[in-house]
Amino acid sequence: MQLFRSLSDSPAVNGAYEKYFLTSHPARDVLLFYINRPAVIVGRNQSIEAEVNLTYCQVHGIEIVRRISGGGAVYHDEGNINYAFIVQKNAIAALDRDFSTPILNALNALHIHATVGKRKELLINGLKISGVASHITREKILFHGTLLHRTNLTHLSEALQGNTAMRGRNIASIPGNVVNITDLTGGTETTVQFLDSMLDFLKIYYNTQTINILSDT
Repeated sequence: MQLFRSLSDSPAVNGAYEKYFLTSHPARDVLLFYINRPAVIVGRNQSIEAEVNLTYCQVHGIEIVRRISGGGAVYHDEGNINYAFIVQKNAIAALDRDFSTPILNALNALHIHATVGKRKELLINGLKISGVASHITREKILFHGTLLHRTNLTHLSEALQGNTAMRGRNIASIPGNVVNITDLTGGTETTVQFLDSMLDFLKIYYNTQTINILSDT
């Protein structure tokens, strides 16, 4: 496993990194981390108008970006950590692959005990701290998720209030009771510091080093 960290906060750039690792990069297995500036990331089969409060996003400077994977719309900001596994296919069916264990182990090392829900989301005491989505090509699997560390939950709630009458046959987001990790732990670390601690654990876990990547966009 190669461990990458994007230093860009652009949701479009980081989405492009995911696509590059999925379609062009020669590495067999990659784990990518990044933190985006405020944005709503919409699933590939969703109606933007049905899932996103466009007026609220415009007023608050929240970008809207469509990703290559399915699933529901999610909100990103500087208090949210994003992770993406891009791995070769193998004999295990994509939906049976275990991508949660490294993240759970990293959280456990920080004294945060989470569990996996029915949709492979991560939960603490039944509250959602991580939503996930996936995309499969002929050769690779993309499995990516969020970690709500100290996200602005007001922006999250308001930005994801779209006009459901516009949904039609498009995929609907599935709302859940979300919570920030810091709301449960009382931690005072910044989200960047929290990510640094996770990466320190994962470097040992995978016996590798973190490779930083940066775009000036």
